[in-house]
Amino acid sequence: HQDVHSFPTRRSSDLLFLLSFLLNGCIENDIPYPVIKMQVLQFAVDGQIGSAAIDTDNRVVSVSLEEGVDVRNVKINKLELTDGCKTDLNINTILDLSSPYKVTLSFYQDYVWTIIATQSIDRRFSVEGQIGSPVIEESSFRAIAYVSTKTDLKSISIKDLKLGPEGCTMSRTIEELSGSFIQSKKVNVSYHNKIENWTLYVFQKESAVTTEPADAWVNVAWLKGQGLEDTEKGFEYRQKGTDEWIIVSSEIKDDGGVFKSRLNNLQPKTTYEYRARSDEDYGEVEEFTTIAAQELPNGSMDEWHKNGKVWNPWEQSGASFWDSGNRGATTLGESITTPVTDIWSGKSTGYAASLYSKFVGISSFGKFAAGNLFVGEYLRTDGTNGVLSFGKPYTSYPTKLDLYYKYTPAPIDNITEEMKPYVKANDPDTCFVYVALCDWDEPLEIRTKPSDRKLFNPNDPNVIAYAEFKSAEKITDYEKLTLELEYRATDRKPKYILVVCTASKYGDYFTGGAGSLLHVDELSLGFDY
Repeated sequence: HQDVHSFPTRRSSDLLFLLSFLLNGCIENDIPYPVIKMQVLQFAVDGQIGSAAIDTDNRVVSVSLEEGVDVRNVKINKLELTDGCKTDLNINTILDLSSPYKVTLSFYQDYVWTIIATQSIDRRFSVEGQIGSPVIEESSFRAIAYVSTKTDLKSISIKDLKLGPEGCTMSRTIEELSGSFIQSKKVNVSYHNKIENWTLYVFQKESAVTTEPADAWVNVAWLKGQGLEDTEKGFEYRQKGTDEWIIVSSEIKDDGGVFKSRLNNLQPKTTYEYRARSDEDYGEVEEFTTIAAQELPNGSMDEWHKNGKVWNPWEQSGASFWDSGNRGATTLGESITTPVTDIWSGKSTGYAASLYSKFVGISSFGKFAAGNLFVGEYLRTDGTNGVLSFGKPYTSYPTKLDLYYKYTPAPIDNITEEMKPYVKANDPDTCFVYVALCDWDEPLEIRTKPSDRKLFNPNDPNVIAYAEFKSAEKITDYEKLTLELEYRATDRKPKYILVVCTASKYGDYFTGGAGSLLHVDELSLGFDY
């Protein structure tokens, strides 16, 4: 009897528990929202220098500002975000970029981005009879000029003084500040509704000329010195262990008391001595050692092997240096970067690289793929989009990239919506070749998927040297192409090299002409000018 009446009670309890579970499940909403990364695609502000560097991995936008811009009142004039993104940012929004600015982009999830501004102000302090460049200490608001022991500190004539951005005002004129510098001088500098209190110093220096450390490359060294202004300046050098000094005949670039010159035709892995000269005075003897040249592995384009449908530009048993987007393209078709026997006429045997652009797939089940070759590695395929690793370790200092190429552009017949404002249908396609030396801490990951795109930016602050070539001209026979690297600094050491060749410049945006064909052969680096 007890058992018969207890059964429905247990069943009711079970039903109530199940109903409670279902209701709680509905309230908690266990169905996951889709993960859509919100990104800044384009960004610019008034007074910006160059284009913004957009780091999608760390969600950082970096901009460089002209010196006259008030960093606390910067207006946005270009902003493109991932479709559907919600944020407080808009065109004409005024930002205070005196410190990193945080902004949240939202769509199901929140993504916090940081906008960072850098601004260089040309500050100057020069006096009659100055030795070398002044020392400008921005953090402590101090400016120091040096003169020889023959200069009377009681009668110092200031030639130039600029301690703030263009348009700033100073509490005292150059004439008022000139005179005795037995003691320091004070001056207030006003701009953008703030005041900086600067102190000026003039000190005597025993030596009238100083030999600065050189920046040594492979066949080139950059010599630097400081001396008295309005004197004849130069350098002398010799291979270490020899006696005769050789006058450097290269052009001397003299900026007041600071001078430098490029010394060419040196031997790799060799130690040299050099000294700076100002009139009859010589600086101390310094030395530098040139480094070894590093060539491009398989720059001849002779080494290939095939794995399934994919052609790889290295020997099957060897290490890769070059790669292509073949694996992404072969998800819907055959390789678009392949070896060919149509080679530069200066070779008797071997291969060249053929980069062929085409639409891969059928109708809407496909996309445009640009023939490409790059220094790095193909990492994986995301759908039909490639994820690449750009760059290989490299520590030398090439001055140019040489190669042989020929090109047949096809009319542009594949244009994505985002590229329609920039590209016209039926215009000839454009080939694109570039080389860069960078000091990244690791290779750069490249992603072509529009919702998660990350591309190479030549204005990246980690780019030390860069050169590019682009052309829509048809070249029937192989021609030699030389890209002269422009270094942004001579004292920064490269960590990676990147070379990219593509038959369609806008291939990263799946835009170009089906049938464009670029051949490249015999890629090599030069190490002297």
